[in-house]
Amino acid sequence: MKTKSPFLGSIRRAMRLRGYSIRTEKTYLVWIASFIRFHKYRHPKEMGAAEVVAYLDYLASTRNVSVNTQKVALNALSFLYNKYLEQPLGALGFKYATRPRHLPTVLSVDEVMLIINQLEGVHRLVVELIYGSGLRVSECLRLRIQDLDFHRNALTVRNGKGGKDRVTILSNKLQDAVLAQMRTSLSIQKEDNSQNLGPSLPDSLSRKYPNAFKMPGWMFVFPSTTISHHPVNKKLCRHHLHTSVIRKSLKLAVSNTSISKRVSCHTFRHSFATHLLEAGTDIRTVQELLGHSDVTTTQIYTHVIGKHFAGTLSPYDRLKAV
Repeated sequence: MKTKSPFLGSIRRAMRLRGYSIRTEKTYLVWIASFIRFHKYRHPKEMGAAEVVAYLDYLASTRNVSVNTQKVALNALSFLYNKYLEQPLGALGFKYATRPRHLPTVLSVDEVMLIINQLEGVHRLVVELIYGSGLRVSECLRLRIQDLDFHRNALTVRNGKGGKDRVTILSNKLQDAVLAQMRTSLSIQKEDNSQNLGPSLPDSLSRKYPNAFKMPGWMFVFPSTTISHHPVNKKLCRHHLHTSVIRKSLKLAVSNTSISKRVSCHTFRHSFATHLLEAGTDIRTVQELLGHSDVTTTQIYTHVIGKHFAGTLSPYDRLKAV
């Protein structure tokens, strides 16, 4: 998010000093700017808990946002008041929005393969990894060479949702394709290094280790096809593929099938979890593979497959044939 506001610019610098991710930075600035607009551009120092509650109520009642969206907005405003302005909000005393729960869209195994077979090259491998390892598309595209462990059939997700790291499984069937992609990435890195360029790195890391961009482990598995400026230090570098590239490719692939479900990259993560539970995998294991903080989040998939009814028969099934 580009802004000419000195106030928002100061908040951005404060987040960077605290090590917030670029995505979190952009998200928080959007919600803080929205909060200020809602209150007719009053300065946040002149407002407090009452205005925050009024804004959150507006999001729920007028904009009809989800609970998760409301929580993100609250997190942004909590940072603004509790950490940046040092004006603690205290207990707000409001309830989150309540909306009917919607079960996630899940594909059958046949549908997964039908869509994957419509994809080629890097786009196919990304979707295969999302499904095979239960990744978010952004997590998959941010993978670096050092995150893959072929001896343990595992891959490490760095700085996932909530800033957490986790380890998940790597499909045996994908190892050859991943290795081939890694070789391609390393050849790109070698060419970039000859021009004193390399993969984008966290700004603090690149300052501490100026030559880290030459180390194979830091290269993205799925590098972008173009060179761009680093979002923080503005140096030329090669980022990873943008999520929109995969989403557009997937949309076209789905349109070439007869599948009528609404399919996104995240649908393959939902399908990963559901298919594991259907195969008898313990829900706690699935929770860890997905990186959920609370098992209740993972339990949504038991509703998809009806496992919360385990061992329960319909009374009609108990009727004897007459």
